[in-house]
Amino acid sequence: MSEHNRAAAGTAGNRRSGAAADSSKRNRPGTAAGKPVPSGRSQAKSGAEEAKEGDRIVVTIKRIGINGEGVGYYRRKAVFIPGAIAGEVVKARVTKVEPSYLQAELTEVEKRSPLRQTPPCPVYEECGGCQLQHIRYEGQLEAKEELVREAFRRYCGRDAIPLRPILGMDEPWGYRNKAQLQAGLQRGKPVTGLYRAGSRELVDITGCPVQHPVINETVREVRDILHELNIPIASGEGAVRTIVARTATASDEVQVTLITTSDRLPRKEQLVAAVRERLPRVITLAQNVNPGSSPLVFGEKTTVLWGRPQLRETLGALRFGLSPRAFFQLNPAQTVKLYDAVAEAAALSGREIVVDAYCGTGTIGLWLAPRAREVRGIELVPEAVDDARRNARENGIANARFYLGRAEKLLPQWVRAGIRPDVVVADPPRTGCGDELLRAILHARPRRFVYVSCNPATLAKDCRVLLDGGYRLKWLQPVDMFPQTAHVECVVSTYFTG
Repeated sequence: MSEHNRAAAGTAGNRRSGAAADSSKRNRPGTAAGKPVPSGRSQAKSGAEEAKEGDRIVVTIKRIGINGEGVGYYRRKAVFIPGAIAGEVVKARVTKVEPSYLQAELTEVEKRSPLRQTPPCPVYEECGGCQLQHIRYEGQLEAKEELVREAFRRYCGRDAIPLRPILGMDEPWGYRNKAQLQAGLQRGKPVTGLYRAGSRELVDITGCPVQHPVINETVREVRDILHELNIPIASGEGAVRTIVARTATASDEVQVTLITTSDRLPRKEQLVAAVRERLPRVITLAQNVNPGSSPLVFGEKTTVLWGRPQLRETLGALRFGLSPRAFFQLNPAQTVKLYDAVAEAAALSGREIVVDAYCGTGTIGLWLAPRAREVRGIELVPEAVDDARRNARENGIANARFYLGRAEKLLPQWVRAGIRPDVVVADPPRTGCGDELLRAILHARPRRFVYVSCNPATLAKDCRVLLDGGYRLKWLQPVDMFPQTAHVECVVSTYFTG
């Protein structure tokens, strides 16, 4: 996923309800079989009769859906049941009826999956940031592979795809190197966390087990300092609405950014002094102003209150300087696996021109540059382009250049000028590449197109366009970038056959 689609990332996850909680909106049909419970108001009905809200049904779960819910099938309708696991037979109560699917809440597990476990996080049911903690990790990996297969069956018309085994983590906890947590007050006490689905109630997650421990410690201490100094939280002039903390995994140094409602931030000097005294790992304390009510976390103006302007991070042999708003991968260990798969798919010999169509801060382009003749990165966000250029200079990479603009515009211009890429890499937002960029790629006809996707559905839809245009699938490599969640990243290696 590229820079311009990540500004709001981390503020909330897809809602995952537990066994006794209300279900959330789902939009993926399933393939399981179900039957009614012969009791109460849901006594056996004729097959022609529609299910109604409140009906009790029994469903066999066949797979995990795109949002982490169990997917079943009842009277030819998909049923989405949060908290259910593939292979289980569950009792559920229908909570919503739509023309093509049902939503239901889990009430009882009749046949339990051996992959079911007790979620280790005490606020798992309320938070919504994770969706799969109730499934043992090997089951999570199986479910994510199936998400990719199902997407290609449904949207690409392919029952068999060259899918490699997913690359998981040895330790799927404490991996997330950045938190963007909303700040608020509950009964006079400060809390930081995510909003409960459909409400403005914060769920405190400062001890989150998927966050790096240094992040949890930093957010908790900063929150307490704000409260002790009577700096307003959540609302009011100069109030802190969000605390952002990022750590460099190699050094455990930390960058803290406070998102405030206005330029005014009371007691800045005391705040800086307290942070420096109590959090020696913090090397940057910054303020970003976002007075609006949009879901975007950051506003346009950032001021460093104290410390270095950038956090220094490494990825493999590359070094990066990260300003407070700069995007960087949230799971560096898995990012190396992801980028190694991209490099394998690009199959560079040192003679190729490579175009990185959604380059962000240049991480993929710089990863590939030592193996290419020339890399050209394209990005919409000016700050990201500046970061990419600076990262190239700091790593002594002279054959990578970064351009501000849209790939669907610049790529055709370069082709018309006689600059035809040998390899194009795209890591688009969840919405996919878009028709215009796909047309530009088919017109440019690079020998290899490498697609990095965080959304199996849009990946499969876009791959169908590429396959119809003369490309072939060589292999697909899923990577588990976010254990305990339903998200799955995938690298697709394609080649042009004419």
